Amino acid sequence: MSELDDLIDDLRAEAQIDRDPADVPEIGIIMGSDSDLPTMAAASETLEELGFAEVTDYDDPPEERFTYESYVVSAHRTPELMYAYAETARERGLDAIIAGAGGKSADLPNMTASLAYPVPVIGVPVDEKSVDSVIGMPSGAPITAVDAGKSGNAALSAVQILAREHEELRERLVGSHEGQGDDVARVSRELHERGTAAFRDE
Repeated sequence: MSELDDLIDDLRAEAQIDRDPADVPEIGIIMGSDSDLPTMAAASETLEELGFAEVTDYDDPPEERFTYESYVVSAHRTPELMYAYAETARERGLDAIIAGAGGKSADLPNMTASLAYPVPVIGVPVDEKSVDSVIGMPSGAPITAVDAGKSGNAALSAVQILAREHEELRERLVGSHEGQGDDVARVSRELHERGTAAFRDE
């Protein structure tokens, strides 16, 4: 049996296990190639800033209450893996999927949305040439999409979906958003009080 077959079997077997919802990842991050990781890493970083931890072993989940998982899933090179991942998403406990893909045929987000429905999928065009492909989903199995390269925004959108059910996440989102405003105010005051030349020199 190939490594690909093993991974597909693992996903399908995981879907059959009745785990505590607190012990399974709420958010899945998938990308068409590991070359997409520099762009998609912002999604992981954003989730971790909001208190999420990454699940790397379903039998030994992190202590954090909210978690995510990451996989490389190619719509063109491993379509059977894409089917297995998407079709088992709900049974494995996922509440949202962030799917990134690059190139002119960035089909992973759209295909995943169709197969995982009704689990919401947030598409990330890895580059500008992927935008039309990602946002061009026909009616019936919609996706949400962010601008090219903005996987951090995709993570925020995924957490917003969860926050409707989890007050703790809503508070974390609000706190993070307010913190951004404080950062802008701090820079603004420093620019004003020090002057443009001194601010730029530093």
